[in-house]
Amino acid sequence: MDARLDYFADPAAGRVLKHVMTAGRELKALPLPAATQELVALRISQLNGCAVCIDMHTKEAAHAGETQQRLNLVAAWREATVFTEAERVALELAERGTRIADGAAGVDDRVWEAAARHYDREQLTALVMLVSFMNMVNRLNAITRQPAGDYVAGSFH
Repeated sequence: MDARLDYFADPAAGRVLKHVMTAGRELKALPLPAATQELVALRISQLNGCAVCIDMHTKEAAHAGETQQRLNLVAAWREATVFTEAERVALELAERGTRIADGAAGVDDRVWEAAARHYDREQLTALVMLVSFMNMVNRLNAITRQPAGDYVAGSFH
C-alpha cells in the first residue's frame, strides 16, 4: 500500500513537519514517565486507527523494556490488572481527550482530579500536550493512509 501523500517528499509538508518532529522530541523530554508516554500514545493511536503510530509505539515501548503482556492489554486496560493506578488514570484521560468529538463526556472534573493526584503540574501539562499531539499526528497519518510495518525503534528519536 502506498501513502496518498509522501510527507518527506512534499516541500509544503516538510516545512511544517520539521516543527512537528521537533515538538515530538520535546514531548519525549518532558517529565512524564516514558512508559506512560508510550502507553498513552499507543492507546490514542488504537482509538484513531493510526496503523503507522501503533507500529511505532509498540516497537518503541518494547525497545524501552515494556512487556508484551502490557502492550497486548492496552486496548482493554480497564479490565487488565497489569497497569498502575497512575497509568490507568493517564489512559482514561487520553481516551476522554481523544473521544471528545464522539459525544463523549470529555475530560470531566473527576478524571482531571484523579490525574492531578498522580501527576504534578508539569507532568499534567506533558500528558495534555501528548494527548493533543498524538491526535494530530494520528490524523495526519490516517487521512493519508501512511503504511505501517516497517518502523524501526529509535528512528524518530
